[in-house]
Amino acid sequence: MLICLVLQAAEKHPPNIVLILADDLGYGDLGCYGNRHVRTPHIDRLAASGLKFTDFHSAGAMCTPTRTAMLTGQYQQRFGSEFEGALSGKADREIGLPHQAVTMAELLKQRGYATACFGKWHLGYQPPWLPTSQGFDLFRGLASGDGDHHTHIDRSGNEDWWHNNAIQMEEGYTSDLLSRYSVEFIEANRMRPFFLYVPHLAIHFPWQGPKDPPYRKAGQPYHADKWGIIPDPANVSPHTRAMIESLDQSVGQILSTIQRLRLEKNTLVIFTSDNGGYLNYGKQFHHISSNGPLRGQKGTLYEGGHRVPCLMSWPGTIRTGVTNQTAHSIDLLPTFSNVAGIPAADYQTDGIDLSPLWKSERSLDNRNLFWRMGNRRAIRSGQWKLCVTNNRNELFNLEVDVGEQQNLAAAHPEIVNKLNQNLKGWEADVDTSAQKLKN
Repeated sequence: MLICLVLQAAEKHPPNIVLILADDLGYGDLGCYGNRHVRTPHIDRLAASGLKFTDFHSAGAMCTPTRTAMLTGQYQQRFGSEFEGALSGKADREIGLPHQAVTMAELLKQRGYATACFGKWHLGYQPPWLPTSQGFDLFRGLASGDGDHHTHIDRSGNEDWWHNNAIQMEEGYTSDLLSRYSVEFIEANRMRPFFLYVPHLAIHFPWQGPKDPPYRKAGQPYHADKWGIIPDPANVSPHTRAMIESLDQSVGQILSTIQRLRLEKNTLVIFTSDNGGYLNYGKQFHHISSNGPLRGQKGTLYEGGHRVPCLMSWPGTIRTGVTNQTAHSIDLLPTFSNVAGIPAADYQTDGIDLSPLWKSERSLDNRNLFWRMGNRRAIRSGQWKLCVTNNRNELFNLEVDVGEQQNLAAAHPEIVNKLNQNLKGWEADVDTSAQKLKN
């Protein structure tokens, strides 16, 4: 009955959808998630106006994997092992997200939405692997995994600022440019439904706040020196804090534009991160980001690698509050499809629709969630999480040990065995899908 009502409402007037994705933003990097050392008033206001998730997870612990899964609603492993890690500008310039993949932008475009991607793509470095081949009417930003926030030069020394399928360099700090593009797009499309995807580069290295100097120059490689100008490597936080506050200002500009145009009651806004933050990088860089009480950081399959902030706001539709329900990147596509009135038969997904959380207080259906990066695997089932590295099992009860400090594998061999069997079944499923795609 609920689905029918949502479909009927969407048939009359589909809501606008704004998806803002931070890069490398840790679980504890925002004021609304307990950080007292950074000012994020606009993001905090978004949290106060909607639903704050305390148990939301990115599909990967790095950039490319989460983007693949989030945009397609399917585990990234279904598209091949190359999407389990970050695509590289040196080795992976001739590949990208397969065109057979159906993205949320393609689904929404078929429903009549104007679609735009402003920011970091990282699912292909050149045509035909850019957003305009995956359902986006308009793309402005960088194709690579990182670029100088001022000069827009990637770590290979290439110019990397695109307008659709052509390089079009532009002066300005990355977050400021993305804000301007977003405001212009909302204004231009305020009379029709729109899908605005804003994958920010902040707070990914080079660690440069708006007042930090430009670093990279065209023609010079930076693979061995990719972090920026950091006077005190033992304390990177002044740079990342400035980046977080710039990100917050960008969110504020988008929200104020929506309100100025009186679109807030017909606009769903989601803010989240592609993975957890770096605490340290190698032996040199420290105090980079915060994952709050969580163990691990970006690149690991402990909670600090993939439990991330997530806020959803839609005044008049989403009840304000906090939810501890477990949700995941793959859930966004079915959620968007439902509110836009797209039948479930029109797409494939590994995720679930989250909109029942807005309409009632009932819990989401029980399910297992999976992660894999090379020889590391993890599975979440209720309060239990199993991490497997080179056949070494670590079992945690997240209900009482969110910091993953106590390995209970020896005490619960039956749970370890069951979760390992579930992991093997999932791997066989996604790897079979990847093989069929390549054939």
